[in-house]
Amino acid sequence: MENRFKRILLKLSGESLMGGQGYGIDPQRVADYADQIKEIVQRGVQVAIVIGGGNIFRGLSGATKGVDRVKGDQMGMLATVINSLALSSALEARGQEAQVFTAIGMFPIGEQYSKWRAIEAMKAGKVAIMSCGTGNPFFTTDTGSTLRGIEVEADVMLKGTRVDGIYTADPEKDPTATKFDKITYDEIYSRGLKVMDLTATVMAKENHLPIYVFNMDVKGNLRKVIDGEPIGTLVYEG
Repeated sequence: MENRFKRILLKLSGESLMGGQGYGIDPQRVADYADQIKEIVQRGVQVAIVIGGGNIFRGLSGATKGVDRVKGDQMGMLATVINSLALSSALEARGQEAQVFTAIGMFPIGEQYSKWRAIEAMKAGKVAIMSCGTGNPFFTTDTGSTLRGIEVEADVMLKGTRVDGIYTADPEKDPTATKFDKITYDEIYSRGLKVMDLTATVMAKENHLPIYVFNMDVKGNLRKVIDGEPIGTLVYEG
């Protein structure tokens, strides 16, 4: 079957790495993710990944507890590096090469990010894992992933979450919530849906980067997205 996308930016939340633990990194969840990612790379898909850090530390919540916002965001950046190293280790244990890039200098933990080095890695069959968000405070990893997706010229940003798409309301709180098969960026904004922060949504719209939201926690779903199966929600310009 022909791949729907040739180059993707996969955004994973830090919280998803917790699995059922409530904190930190669940080895089984990371292993499941690595299996899914390796499967599509073997099919010829070029994969870049951005992971959040909320399973370890979230700068904004730290700021409400007396942590300086800039330092808190920097702590969050370091959390994304830990998650990126965990995923790269799981991939390499399965024979899938991966390279960790950092938005701030952190040699030898990772290579400092550049668009051209990341694309070079993907073309060589490696998974490019890009950490530290944008490298700046006051920007979320949603914005970081949108920025990186645009930079590396990805066909789409795949936002792997624990729900199977975008709903009219939070389906975990509202049983009457209904799912969208597709929705425009403008409608997300007008409805006040919390898919991504506003900066990331506007950046994706202005740079024509489609977003596909799906449940990454169901094993095999990443392959289904690449196959073109309608299992999530497409965000498009309209």
